[in-house]
Amino acid sequence: MNWLNYHHLYYFWMVAREGSITRACEKLHLSQPTVSTQLQELERAAGQKLFVRSGRNQSLTEMGQMVYRYAEEIFSLGQELQQFLSGSASGDRPMRLTIGITDSLPKRVTYRILEPLLHYPLPVQFVCMEDDNLEGLLQRLSRFELDLVLADAPISANSRIKAYNHLLGESGVSFFGSEALQQTYGGDFPRSLQGAPLLLPSHNTALRRELDEWLAFNSLEPKIIAEFDDMALLKVFGQQGHGIFCLPSVIESDLVKGLKVKVLGRDASIKNNFYAISIDRKIRNPAVVHLIETARQQLF
Repeated sequence: MNWLNYHHLYYFWMVAREGSITRACEKLHLSQPTVSTQLQELERAAGQKLFVRSGRNQSLTEMGQMVYRYAEEIFSLGQELQQFLSGSASGDRPMRLTIGITDSLPKRVTYRILEPLLHYPLPVQFVCMEDDNLEGLLQRLSRFELDLVLADAPISANSRIKAYNHLLGESGVSFFGSEALQQTYGGDFPRSLQGAPLLLPSHNTALRRELDEWLAFNSLEPKIIAEFDDMALLKVFGQQGHGIFCLPSVIESDLVKGLKVKVLGRDASIKNNFYAISIDRKIRNPAVVHLIETARQQLF
């Protein structure tokens, strides 16, 4: 049986984490020729290139990304074992997940997707990082700073990041407003939205694109009061009665109860799709598998 040289793997792991041989050598207190030779030995053992040069940095090949995932798990477990043996960590240390979330994803939907992790059989600690730029989150995913990205739009076919979409489910849209707005604009939906005050998400969201097409198809020209990047802020204005707003029907009952608003109408033809995006085509992390399957089977 051929044993893996863990010294070679460790140097590879450090270079992948630091992004360059120079920075890795500084951390390892080793010379560049020494580390370069060890990387070449690992590539010979793997039978494939693990790095390609990208300017002054080293970028992982597809095989390199797979090897890095294994190395990350191996050395993370090694650090955990070392802490356990030294008495500084307990045996039930939680699994850690770092999850990127697009700002346009409604907070209540995000909560419903993530909440099952709290009931996973093993302890899970998750870190949520929000960004209004999906491409920025995908960049972090490609650098293995994130384990998963949650979004309301798939990764674009034109994206330079190689990642995979995992559809969690889809939902139609419900229109909400204060009781006063319901009394004025609640009848004969959707024709009642003609000239109605509307609060809309910003143009860079998937929901806004769907809404614009739907309004045009139905020949509706509402009065647009405001547009929001922040969906939480949009809900605050809607709750205060400043306009009609729409969000996925899958959280309709939560919004009616939590915001004390009324439903003016709903339309299943306005599709809101929700995705988990990962570097791996096949999800291996059992907690992430649980998250995805629960969303598919119970939420959507």
